[in-house]
Amino acid sequence: MNYMLETAIMAAKESGKIQMAHLDKETEITYKGEINIVTEVDKLCERNIISIISDHYPDHSFLAEEEMTDEAFTGKYRWIIDPLDGTTNYAHGYRCFCTSIALQREDEVILGVVYDPVTNELFYAEKGKGAFLNGVNIHVSDTTELTKSLLSTGFPYDIREGKKTNLEYFNTMAIKAQAIRRDGAAALDLCYLAAGRFDGFWELKLMPWDMAAGALVVTEAGGTVTNLNNGELNIFNDDILATNGLIHEEMLGIISNVDEVEMIS
Repeated sequence: MNYMLETAIMAAKESGKIQMAHLDKETEITYKGEINIVTEVDKLCERNIISIISDHYPDHSFLAEEEMTDEAFTGKYRWIIDPLDGTTNYAHGYRCFCTSIALQREDEVILGVVYDPVTNELFYAEKGKGAFLNGVNIHVSDTTELTKSLLSTGFPYDIREGKKTNLEYFNTMAIKAQAIRRDGAAALDLCYLAAGRFDGFWELKLMPWDMAAGALVVTEAGGTVTNLNNGELNIFNDDILATNGLIHEEMLGIISNVDEVEMIS
């Protein structure tokens, strides 16, 4: 195993230990927006991850959700970190959260790790080497019809005042798909798609750390990942459509139809 990948796995698992040690205990909560929270556990995990990786790679840069960012990245390697994806879930004791760590080499994400400490499920992928769950190779589902598909999505933090809230897409997809889940942790949603548990996933207004690792896991599991207009995914833009590849065109068609109706109205 690539030593960079081993380092990312070590950091993710240590982050998971912190999360489980503080779960269901009182923790300081601050607000980044009306409903967008950050806990002290987010910050503890982020500092710990960066410390572990920096010990091994002191010259690497970081783009992390809470406290340490290098948005003007000009070096060769940058780690993209969501120390606690699913913070709202975590703060409420809802057992759906994870740590997500990706490594960007120049302009390409080359490895991704997502760790769920509740289930002890470790998803990871290296560019060109496949996707794995606890060491076992995983692959996307073979569902060919949207009507038989289980989808997942999420809603943005500005849902109360934003113009694009995902509700329009959700309403239409809910009628067309077998069912939709909204679990509140995009990185896990993507990894569940990679493992064949979901057949499709879309979301708006995500950040790079929400999707960098999970998108690579999906791709390496044989899935298709684009933006909502079927263009090449750019993790520094804010929307994503990921599927098993077999229902991608059908989901794109629905998204396009909804957009046309919105433009007319």
